[in-house]
Amino acid sequence: MFSILWCQLPDNRREEGIARMRQGLTAYQAVGAELFRPYFLALLAEAYGKVGQTEEGLAVLAEALPVVDNTGVYQWAAELYRLKGELVLQSRIQVLESQEENKESKGKRQKSKIPTTQHLPPSTQVEAEECFHKAIEIARRQEAKSLELRAVMSLSRLWQQQGKQKEAHQMLADVYGWFTEGFGTKDLQEAKTLLRELIG
Repeated sequence: MFSILWCQLPDNRREEGIARMRQGLTAYQAVGAELFRPYFLALLAEAYGKVGQTEEGLAVLAEALPVVDNTGVYQWAAELYRLKGELVLQSRIQVLESQEENKESKGKRQKSKIPTTQHLPPSTQVEAEECFHKAIEIARRQEAKSLELRAVMSLSRLWQQQGKQKEAHQMLADVYGWFTEGFGTKDLQEAKTLLRELIG
């Protein structure tokens, strides 16, 4: 629901949306409420990622993960780790893009391809992959198939960039095959599209 509402906001209102989310979280925390805080922080981290503020998103996740451990409420932990993996990759790609732009502006290099996951250092890819595996492990333990599907899609996209299409397809097909309804949802539609890409 959040993703749908967020995508409907015009670009010039997204910053305002983030500010309001922050205000809401502050008010929520001021009354001593902790139970749903990891969920709200996950939404905020996702919002930061969508506006390209990855470092802020990672800082929010660094705040959220200890709350999960302190409260013992792990319902949203899988999504927190998945988002961390996504933001780690996005953050590093932004750094590479910035470096390329600096080289171009100084005339040191002609315009090159936009950096992708393939251009990332192995350590960054390993860190993201570990986050995705952790998210999958938590989701499986909780039997949270929708969260497992999201984490598997994130890992599959990374593997696709690494040339591991066969492994990615097998893992995603196994999770996708579990579902018997809900094929009109955004996640299952994206999974179906990704499965097709991985075959081709």
